[in-house]
Amino acid sequence: MGRADPEEGHLPAPVKPPDGGWGWIVLLGCFVITGFSYAFPKAVSVYFKELMKDFHVGYSDTAWISSIMLAMLYGTGPVCSIMVNQFGCRPVMLIGGLLASSGMILASFTTNIIELYLTAGVLTGLGMALNFQPSLIMLGTYFDKRRPLANGLAAAGSPVFLSSLSPLGQVLLEKFGWRGGFLIMGGLLLNCCTCGAVMRPLDAGMKRKMEKAQDKYEAKEMLPIGGKSEEGISTTDGTKKAKKAKKKPKKGKKLLDFSIFSNRGFIIYTISKFILVLGLFVPPILLVNYAKDTGVPDTEAAFLLSIIGFIDIFARPACGMVAGLKWVRPHVSYLFSFAMLFNGLTDICSARASNYTGLVIFCVFFGISYGMVGALQFEVLMAIVGSQKFSSAIGLVLLIEAFAVLIGPPSAGRLVDALKNYEVIFYLAGSEVVLSAVFLAMATYCCLNRGKKKEPPPEKNPPGGGSDTEEAESDMQEAEEHNSDNHQPPHNTSNTVVAASEEANHVAEEQSGEGGGCPEGHGEVLARDGCNTDQTVERDSF
Repeated sequence: MGRADPEEGHLPAPVKPPDGGWGWIVLLGCFVITGFSYAFPKAVSVYFKELMKDFHVGYSDTAWISSIMLAMLYGTGPVCSIMVNQFGCRPVMLIGGLLASSGMILASFTTNIIELYLTAGVLTGLGMALNFQPSLIMLGTYFDKRRPLANGLAAAGSPVFLSSLSPLGQVLLEKFGWRGGFLIMGGLLLNCCTCGAVMRPLDAGMKRKMEKAQDKYEAKEMLPIGGKSEEGISTTDGTKKAKKAKKKPKKGKKLLDFSIFSNRGFIIYTISKFILVLGLFVPPILLVNYAKDTGVPDTEAAFLLSIIGFIDIFARPACGMVAGLKWVRPHVSYLFSFAMLFNGLTDICSARASNYTGLVIFCVFFGISYGMVGALQFEVLMAIVGSQKFSSAIGLVLLIEAFAVLIGPPSAGRLVDALKNYEVIFYLAGSEVVLSAVFLAMATYCCLNRGKKKEPPPEKNPPGGGSDTEEAESDMQEAEEHNSDNHQPPHNTSNTVVAASEEANHVAEEQSGEGGGCPEGHGEVLARDGCNTDQTVERDSF
């Protein structure tokens, strides 16, 4: 971890992301949470046909279930940020897992579509939101140099779960009906509580070890004599407690930091993500029913989502590895723009697919592009705002995206009911995604890159890198200030001794100038000793 040995006389270094160790367990938990959060709203679409028959509603009415889930996942972002900043990630995730599970269990007993909105939509969506955002925050805490790869691996949870939950939902629907399927799905969501339990705070144990090591170091510097070391440690403890009591009121953390809106990169990212979300989720939500309407059997139609998920599994980690390259990471926002452009063009070019082979080809290319977008979206945000402000930034971004989620899929469902034509929907969704890609690339080049040339070098914050370095410098500055406080007592003591010795020598020189500074009757002895007796008396008096 880069900590120095206190026994050698060095202070331990500040806590840094380990880029491994327990972080791999945190990554596994984030993998599962991401899988449930993104795949679940899409996998629920397998049950829509049966829900339409039982509740006598249209497709647009059932599409609201997925939309409400996604809206809760995004719209409750600020609430999640406040709860995480107040209580920490682990308690929030445990509560979220219980809410997500109870929502699906209660949904299995509903008798109308409104009750489904409140249980499967609101309650389950809120529970997944309370798991999703804290898991990303913990991932950014444990990884720095390997963060692009970690984000890519965690994002791979979405396709893995999508490729498994969709066929599983079809099997559960055939054997137990939609009510039994919802009940079993609710039991699976309890695994979110397990994932929340492994989200151990990084700095809890480290701070205790650093404090103990620092106490020993301060005692050794102040009182190097072994017999008085205990006295020094107790004095250091008292001083440290007094400092903590004074500094406590100053360390109040903002529950929601709105200062990130002064960051031009954050504004550009937020606008592009709003446009992106309008069309990004429409094709996978409509895909199963589109295939069924073209005459594809139910099992093969559900398998299309598995194809997307299977391709997506490899696309996300691979894209994360590419984004982590030294020559790519500073320009990761342009790679994100390319991924969005690729996704939008895939939707547009595949709008006329009318047979199963054409749909399979669409799923392959959509899986690649969708995986690239999923792997890069939060990496770009972390690079823009830094890990310290990420908890507030992601909450505000998700809130703004919630409006797009509420507009996109329901509007697409209404157009399907009115036009009975999926081709127009794919054209519209693809055009929105392409527009977001063009806007992000052009705004980044015109507003950020040109603005960087006018700013002094220390304040540079290029899109796609550099924010964590700035945080590391601030941490080191705090450590230096703390070290200067710890060194102050011995420094003052040594200055006093030096000043006293200089003053004594000055007095001795004056006495020697007046008459040698030697008492009468002791000339021979004092001549030999150089009046050391008088100088000793003078030094002792000080």
